[in-house]
Amino acid sequence: MSPAQATSGKGVSRRTAIVAGSATVASLGTGTAAASPAAQDREHSEKHRPTIVLVHGAFADASSWAPVIERLQDRGHRVLAPANPLRGLHHDAAHITAFLDSVEGPVVLAGHSYGGAVITQAAASAPGVRALVYIAAFMPDAGDVLGELTSRFPGSQLAPALTQVPSPAPDGTPGLDLYLRADEFHQVFAQDVPRDTARTLAAVQRPLSATAFGDRATAAAWRTLPSWTLIATEDHGIPPELQRFQARRAGSHTVEVPSSHLPLHSFPHAVTSLIRSAAGAVRR
Repeated sequence: MSPAQATSGKGVSRRTAIVAGSATVASLGTGTAAASPAAQDREHSEKHRPTIVLVHGAFADASSWAPVIERLQDRGHRVLAPANPLRGLHHDAAHITAFLDSVEGPVVLAGHSYGGAVITQAAASAPGVRALVYIAAFMPDAGDVLGELTSRFPGSQLAPALTQVPSPAPDGTPGLDLYLRADEFHQVFAQDVPRDTARTLAAVQRPLSATAFGDRATAAAWRTLPSWTLIATEDHGIPPELQRFQARRAGSHTVEVPSSHLPLHSFPHAVTSLIRSAAGAVRR
């Protein structure tokens, strides 16, 4: 068959096929450029929602929020989880305040464990914060010291499970870092989390400067901002009765779950729901 025969008759010529294919690609490009109604609704929803900022606690990093971040993002929320330096309450709060200054629009600020103390101090100097969420967390008042707060109520197994490692303080002077011993991590921190997960979390834990338990809070943002609190009733780190006392003192919207100190992993749906409740009360 000659080239002329190949491009004539009932068969589709190569030129025709190329033109048709180009038209199809162009039409597909046009179709994907326009967002679907569902995507447009989601974009509109995101624009009218506050940014959710999550602050992790001691012996952890921002990835500890991963199960919650995934669920919040699946529901269309903008989520940020900055690193908490864990170098002492005032240092850490100043770091988070500086981060919050870079976030446009209203913020729902959530803290887990020691992160609750950090957000309490940081939000007092961050006008963009409109709501606070505490997850199995410290909620100090101005003048409170975390070590003294913990000792007011029985039940914490944290202190005997800690080990000290000499480490330079932020100013270069000698200091101490605190780690949770790997053999105690599951029992003290995460007894309702799978052991394999707890072993991994213990291996990657970040230390807390020993000064954090002796630093005195100088501000309490929950006195002027609405707050939501999740109380972990099986917590071996921060006593549940301390969590209840703090929530009552702050007039916080409160839920309780039968969780270890790590509800971020054992009850991520409950944590997500509480954060979403706070976000629902805040609009741009």
